[in-house]
This record gives sequence, structure tokens and C-alpha cells, in this order.
Amino acid sequence: MAPLVKTAFVPMLAIAHGTTSLAFYKSAFGATETKHLTNDDGSIHVSEMFIDGAMFHFHEESWDGSSFAPSTYNGVTTIIGLMVADVDAVMARAVAAGAIVKSPAQSYDYGYRQGELVDPLGHRWLIEQVI
Repeated sequence: MAPLVKTAFVPMLAIAHGTTSLAFYKSAFGATETKHLTNDDGSIHVSEMFIDGAMFHFHEESWDGSSFAPSTYNGVTTIIGLMVADVDAVMARAVAAGAIVKSPAQSYDYGYRQGELVDPLGHRWLIEQVI
């Protein structure tokens, strides 16, 4: 019997060649790593992680230019939204782990509390909760 597959949005974050640590994501967001493939030099080729059951991947940027790390083009990246139960606690933990606050958490009229962070590899995260 084939495993049950549930449709899910699974972002892939590009990382620069030579990246050797993804410890920030474990410390800041409680991510768990389930797969990890390295290159011959010990750098990360692919990593699969979960945050509270939500899967996401890291993959080193492509040599053909079809995907690139934020550092390749002066911090250009997609914003990753992370819905959590407590924005302030998650942002504090992320900052303690090395993130930089781009926009402090605040509550909005449309019913969300949100704050934006930049992680040590340059990815932007919108940490949010429904209020």
C-alpha cells in the first residue's frame, strides 16, 4: 500500500555554496532535520526540515542560475510566512539565535499580529499569528 500523501506547500530555500550549518533554524524555530545530504567538502547540498509538522527544504543554489541564495543578489529573497501561536516568543527566540528584526511585531486591523525577521543566511521570515 502506498503511503498517504497530503497536499502541502513545501518551500525550498536556496543556500550559498559552502554553507555548513543550519543550526539557526533548530534553535530559533525548533526545526527538526529529517534528511541531510552533504557535498564532498562537507557543505550542505540538501536538507529537509520540519517546524511543527510543516515541511521545508534547503538546497544549495544551482550552478545554472535558476535558484540563488539571498547573498547572491544583495539580499533578494522571497518572504516565508510562519504562522505560530505566539509571535513575540518566536521572534525573541529567533533574535537570540541570530536573526535581525526587519519589522517589530505589531497587531493589525485585519486580525493578524506580525513581525519580520532576516535569518543569518539572509532569508526573510514573516512571523504571524491570528489575533
